[in-house]
Amino acid sequence: MDRKRFIRTSGLGIGLTLLPLTIQCQSSDDAGGLSMEVGAKIISDGEGSVLNVIGDIQTHKLRGSDTGDQIVEWVSDVEPGVGIPPHIHTLEDEIFRVVKGQVEIMVDGVATVLNEGDVAFAPKNIPHAWTVVGTEKAKMITSAFPAGIELMFSELADLPAGPPDFAKVSEICGRYGINFV
Repeated sequence: MDRKRFIRTSGLGIGLTLLPLTIQCQSSDDAGGLSMEVGAKIISDGEGSVLNVIGDIQTHKLRGSDTGDQIVEWVSDVEPGVGIPPHIHTLEDEIFRVVKGQVEIMVDGVATVLNEGDVAFAPKNIPHAWTVVGTEKAKMITSAFPAGIELMFSELADLPAGPPDFAKVSEICGRYGINFV
């Protein structure tokens, strides 16, 4: 095969290979079309949308609507003893960053106490859980990607106060690809 034909042929192959990735990276605009535009956003420490998600006080800093549905990020400010039982995400990966206090995190059966400055990665389809340990509140920044889980958190925050109805919580979480183990 001559050089020009090779370049034309391989260029087409690469283009067809990358086309689905290009389309996947685009997001929908309000009119239902595809858009690559995502605006910059600065969020001060005291800003964000605060949700009480079954005792996990979350301040949502970035939502999918801010990031082209790429990532959502929230800050949890949680009392000792509060945590999330073992569960599996089927849609998103999560990164946990401890800013203050101590959080015991279990990822794939291995429990570790995270201290200030420590980070943990929990990929989708891997069981994980976390609990605030020690005697002080913990502040933790969590990122999930792709975005979408913030919609589940809004539904959970709308549940009546008091002890959670685990069947209802499981049903809501299940609709967003999260299952308790």
